[in-house]
Formats: sequence, structure tokens, C-alpha cells
Amino acid sequence: MLRRLQSTDERFKTVIFKPGRNLLIADMTEASSPTDSRNGVGKSSVIEVLHFVLGMGRLDGSVLENPALPESTFTLVMDWPGVADLSVSRSLKQRRRSRIELAPDVISTGTLPSPPGVATVPEWVSALGYGLFGFPEEHEGIGARALLSLYMRRVSRRSMDDPIKSFPAQTIAEATTNVAYLLGLDWRLASRYQHLASRESLRRKLKQATKDPAFGLVVGTVSELRGQVAAATVRVHRLADQVASFRVVPEYEQLQARADEIDARIRGTRIEDAADRRNLQDLQAALRDEREPATDYLRRVYRELGVLLPEAVTRRYDDVRAFHESVVANRRAYLEEEIDSTSDRLAMREEVRTSLGEKHADLLRALHEGGALDAFTALQQQLSIARSDLETVKTRFEVAKRLEATQAEINAERSKLRQLITRDLDEREALITEINTLFQQFAATLYGTDRDSYVDISGLDKSLHISPHIGGEDSQGISKMVTLCFDLTCAVLAHRNGRGPDFLVHDSHLFDGVDERQIGKALRLARAVCADEGLQYIVTMNSDDLAKAERYDDTLSEDVIEPRLTDHLDDGGLFGFRFEKCS
Repeated sequence: MLRRLQSTDERFKTVIFKPGRNLLIADMTEASSPTDSRNGVGKSSVIEVLHFVLGMGRLDGSVLENPALPESTFTLVMDWPGVADLSVSRSLKQRRRSRIELAPDVISTGTLPSPPGVATVPEWVSALGYGLFGFPEEHEGIGARALLSLYMRRVSRRSMDDPIKSFPAQTIAEATTNVAYLLGLDWRLASRYQHLASRESLRRKLKQATKDPAFGLVVGTVSELRGQVAAATVRVHRLADQVASFRVVPEYEQLQARADEIDARIRGTRIEDAADRRNLQDLQAALRDEREPATDYLRRVYRELGVLLPEAVTRRYDDVRAFHESVVANRRAYLEEEIDSTSDRLAMREEVRTSLGEKHADLLRALHEGGALDAFTALQQQLSIARSDLETVKTRFEVAKRLEATQAEINAERSKLRQLITRDLDEREALITEINTLFQQFAATLYGTDRDSYVDISGLDKSLHISPHIGGEDSQGISKMVTLCFDLTCAVLAHRNGRGPDFLVHDSHLFDGVDERQIGKALRLARAVCADEGLQYIVTMNSDDLAKAERYDDTLSEDVIEPRLTDHLDDGGLFGFRFEKCS
């Protein structure tokens, strides 16, 4: 239950709540003129402040965004599971607005530590889900803030326009999922409509985007991207295997330099071999061509000419021939020596190459088995890039698949989901009967048994359908009482089953257009429900409406709480001063 609402601003009027029914009244002072209004005394502002302390996000449209308000801190004292008085504080200061101060720190330990704990707004909202609404560990599709907006309907958000929605722009799929949770229906099935709605919305947007010529380059087709995903996956696996088997060699650079040096020497010997082989071929050719010059043809020539050579001349020819024979012999010996020397060099270099080749092979094996640290780092970077590329192409692939999903497929899933929900509702017939019985009981208290009243619950194509009705609800007053009866139904069933808190807050605007007899009966109903179910009901009202309602419930004055707000221009309102657009 809620216990107390206060502020660090001394002008703010502390509101003290009590168990059961609470009536926060706005009085008209004796000095009030016909033009004075109690629409600015702060009745609705109480609900805005409660929402603010209980994790409201943006202040758009709220009275709390008014710059005339001081940057004070609001504190709500409330019950919490296992804790009698939990103090929750939040400041209007911009730099501190995202902090929630809790005493005790029920988020981190659930005990009574000192000093008080500090939580972020998301952390506090998450705690509200578990603490007030009994959320399971996985609760996608429902939210504490959405549920609180049903328990404390805000005029600034037009929360009273529809008994199911907490604001007009809320999707019916989201709204019915949250209501289904409070009523005890299968909210998980209901939440699947939200996924289908998201898919259909995405499909429409993507289909619209296909009109852009660049879209095909950004996304692509399913067939193309399927192959790219496969190729990118293979590359990632290959690089991952290389990283896993990589061995860092501490002296990698030295080994690499040594291997390069040996390779250069081997290539150098081959160049020298090429030159020596050419020389060897030339030497062998020269040796084959080297022979003793012929001189006998001179004798034949002279003989044929009839000239007889003298003995001395003949002896000179013999000397010349002997000289030439000596020259040829020396030449042949030189060529043979050069051939042998060149062959020896070729053989020696072959042996050197064999030895160098073995060393080079050993170095290459060491380099192949491992690598330098910078090479390993580069390989890891390549793997990271490959994984990033894989995720990118996977995302494009998923987008392309969604784009190519037909509306018929979505409709088929909706039809299947509708069948599942219909079957589930059949199995929960007892619960649906309980919901209707409770709602009809509340409606009969206000209007008697002559009016048809029921909660229509069924599965539709686009959402779970939950719609409360009271006969004659075309009237503004009756439609407001539909909301009252349905809120009480949700609050009672949720509280009984540990899915909701023990308080319900209504603004006086809920009774706009409602006959005074129904107002009196509604307040009497709220008191009876609080007594039977152990709930707390808080409602704001104008004093003249209270006087009219007292004709039908003479116990109302017993439940008026402090303070009584007035339309006094200076300090009669909730904040202790009047400022523009204060509600």
C-alpha cells in the first residue's frame, strides 16, 4: 500500500494515505468567486508525482515539466514485499533525475543497509516488475510501467478514454498483453501478436524501401546472400583453425632472415653454374676442334709444279710442323685442365647446394609450423574482420528473408495463433467465468441486474480481444463506469494471484459525466472491495461532488484524507502556490 507522499519543498502539502478507501478532496473556500476553479489545485498532480517517483520516463505533457516548479525531491513511502516502509525518492533536478534513492536498498540485497541505496530508473522499473507485479524471469511483452499506467490512469495521457489502453497510441496487441497478465490469461500467447505486428510493420517499411534503386545493393536477394553467408562462414572457420593451430616462434625474424640468406646463396650458385656450364661447353667444343695443321699438301703442290724442294727447305718444314704439334699439344692440355677445373667447381657447388638445401628445408619447416607474434596478431585481426563480415552478411540475409516473406505467411501465422488462443481460452473457461462474474457483480452494484454486463474475450487475427461492456455504455458516464468496474476486476484478480499490487488510484476525471447516484454507489463499491480483498483505493474529488455522493453513501467523510486542497490562489493547492497549467 501507499503510505505517504512528500517533498523537500516546504510548501508542498504532504499527502497521508491509509488502508482501504482514500478520498483526496478539493474544497471551495468561502472567499471563492464563481470564476475560481479547482482544476488547478493539484488533484491530478498527485497521480503525476506518484508516477514520477515510480519510474516515469519523460515528463512530456506532465505538470512536472513546468519550469515554475522548484527542483525539489519527492519521496513516496510505501509497502514492499518483506519491507514495512520503503522510502523512494527522486529529484526534479535534471542532473539527478535519473537516480532513485531507496531506503532500504531493496534492489541489491532486500535487507536494511545504511546508507540508502541508489538505483537508476531502469533498475527501479525492473524491480517494480518483480516486486509489485510478480514478473517471471522471462517476461517479454509486459512491462511494469504499462501496468502502473492502468493502476494509476493519467489525465495527461488520456488514459481514461479506453479501459484496455493506457494511452490512445498504444497498440491493441500491447495493451491486451498487459491486461491478459493481470487477469491470469496466457499473456505469452497474446504477446506473439506483437511480434507478428512488428514483422508486418518491418515488411511494409522494407517493401517501401525497395523502391530505392540503392536498396538492392545494400541488402540483396536471398539466393545471393545465402551463398555469401556460406562463403563467409567457410572463411571464418578456416581462419579460426589457423589461429588455433598457430605456434609463435620467438626468433621468427632471425629464422626468416637466415632462410632468405640461404635461398640467396643457393640462387647464387645456380647463376655461377650457368656461367660455368656455358664455359664448359665452349671448352669441350674447342677441344674437339683442336688438331695438328696439315703440311703434306705443300709437297704435293710443289711436285705438281715440277719444282724440287731443296733438302734445307724440307728440313725447315719439318721444324715448323714440330712447332705446331707442340702448340696444339699445349693447347689441348690447357683445355683439358680448364674442363676438369670447371667440372670440379660444378660438382663442389652441387654439394654446397645439397647442404644448403637441407638447412633451408629445416628453416622452412620451422617457419611453416609457427610464426612471429605480429603475424599471429595480424591473423587474429583477419579473423575478427571475417567474423564481422559474416555478421553483416547474416544481417543482410535475415533482412532479405523478411523482405521476401509474403503477407500470406504472416496471415497463416496469425490464423494459427488465433486457433491456439481460442483453444487456450476454451481450456480457461473457469477463469473467464470468474472474470465475468466479478465484473458483472461490480456493474450490478452500480446499475442493477437489468443491464447486460460482460467481458468479451476472444482471439482475433491481430490481437487478443478483451472488451468489457455494460448495457447503455454509449453514455459518457456509463463508459467511465465500465473503466471503473474493469479496473477493479483486474486489481482484484491480480492481487489474489500475486500478479499486482494492493492499491488502485483514480482521478476525479473518471467521474466526469457520471450521475451522482452512480458516483455514490461506485465509491461505496470501492470501499467494500477494499474491505473484502485487502486493497487500497485512492480517488481525488471536488467537495461538491462529495456532498452529492454522500446522499448515497454516508460513510464517505470517514475516508477523507489529509490534506484538503482548496482553490485559494496563494497556497491552497498541492504545491503550495499557483502556477500556470497546474492541474
